Amino acid sequence: MSKVIKSVCNDELNLDNVGIFYNKDNIKAQEVSECVKTKLAENQVNSKIYTTYEFSAGITFAIILGGDGTILKAARYYAEYNVPILGINLGRLGFLSQAKSSQADKAVECILKGLFKIESRTMISALDGKLNALNDIVIKGESFSRTSRLYVHINDNIVCDYLADGLIISTPTGSTAYTLSAGGPILSPSLDAIVIVPICPHTMNARPIVIPSHEIIKVTSSQNKPLLKISADGQNTLDLGIDENIIIKKCDYKARLVLLNLEKNSFYSVLKEKLHWGLSWKG
Repeated sequence: MSKVIKSVCNDELNLDNVGIFYNKDNIKAQEVSECVKTKLAENQVNSKIYTTYEFSAGITFAIILGGDGTILKAARYYAEYNVPILGINLGRLGFLSQAKSSQADKAVECILKGLFKIESRTMISALDGKLNALNDIVIKGESFSRTSRLYVHINDNIVCDYLADGLIISTPTGSTAYTLSAGGPILSPSLDAIVIVPICPHTMNARPIVIPSHEIIKVTSSQNKPLLKISADGQNTLDLGIDENIIIKKCDYKARLVLLNLEKNSFYSVLKEKLHWGLSWKG
């Protein structure tokens, strides 16, 4: 008989085949994964522990132990299979996680009590699905010591040519990552939008732009520049010839993130905590 938990928001979570995935490069991760497995077993939920090199399509719910990079990797894999994921932070910032390692037991309790919701997050795709990203697609020149001239078209209309160190195409989820560092706006992850942000542009009139997610972005480069590099979530990278058009659009599927009803767990509370908003500077 299937074990399905219905949340207070009427979202359903299938616990028939729970996978606990940990980053084996993190010393503490395996220990926490064992604690999570024990807590689930105490509540008659079977689970299996894997490393983040062992993602399986047969999982019905994935618990990810690690930093944001580990969660991004899992989200990209499981989005295609519509599998919800829960992140428990063992990294530094932990924007995508819902609990600290010390809260792992409490996180499991929230799941079992239905104190969660499942939020679908917009993803973007480049090069006909060769690269998919939950955070961002980044385009840079092959030579990191030189700027690149990148032409941005939206729906086949030329919008701007950027002389810059590169270009970030970001989802709302990724707006608190590289995009934020490059001067882009913070977007609520519930928005269905895409952000285009130049990296260190060599002109004062180059500004970030927010567009609806259904619009199609094409990026081209001038013919006298070297090859381009394109990366997804800072993890998957491809080299491109200068004559290749880069088409970026909304992905056909979305990441499904499990959000817990823990204290101070709303998006705005997380922003305040992670970015230290409202705290006076101490020299």
